[in-house]
Amino acid sequence: MKRKHLIPRILAVLEIGCVLALGNNSEVKAREEMVRSQLVAGGISNPDVLQAMSEVPRHEFVPLALRSNAYADGPLPIGHGQTISQPFVVARMTEALELSKGDTVLEVGTGSGYQAAVLGKIAREVYTIEIVPELAESAKSTLGRLGAENVHVRLGDGYLGWPEKAPFDAIIVTCAPEQVPEPLLAQLKDGGRLVIPIGKAGGIQELILLRKKNGQIHREKMLDVRFVPMTGSAINGLTHD
Repeated sequence: MKRKHLIPRILAVLEIGCVLALGNNSEVKAREEMVRSQLVAGGISNPDVLQAMSEVPRHEFVPLALRSNAYADGPLPIGHGQTISQPFVVARMTEALELSKGDTVLEVGTGSGYQAAVLGKIAREVYTIEIVPELAESAKSTLGRLGAENVHVRLGDGYLGWPEKAPFDAIIVTCAPEQVPEPLLAQLKDGGRLVIPIGKAGGIQELILLRKKNGQIHREKMLDVRFVPMTGSAINGLTHD
């Protein structure tokens, strides 16, 4: 679909999002401006993604002292050496998953729970894993309070995935291993999409999109990023069949 034909639909999505969004008037306006100036202006055009991000109250997922910056164009610290990603990166990764309403998604690296909340607005079920106990508990509490009943949080090692709920239509990883974890590839459906940052901690990493087709993996670079490193089994370079 040509971009010019998307504009009316995008504007309609923004209007709906403002009506449905949680938060006071200033927060709704800040969220609307975030979607317009950061996402639409940056090339995000999927109406489902734009609507999800216009509805999810990002300020609920950041520390209270940083709420005035919740809709700014950049990542924010959430404690324990972790961050909530820049809004554009959240939107770009979500858009790349090409989600449908019936999809089941695995997220590795729950963090604040914001990315999972966005995914939950689009997909049928979201299973998200966090290795830091305090963050897992906080995210579970926030998601529950906001009524995200289709988002399920587990404390654990995301490198290993969530085999009981596999296979997944899509997998998103919000922390960077140096190589793609084999367990995640194994838990991806044929025809599925996996978005993951790859690279060393502290340096520029590549955000890549992997597609599984007839058992083969096709790789596409999306953009350069900086994510916190994946921990757990990834540190030891473990692989699993």
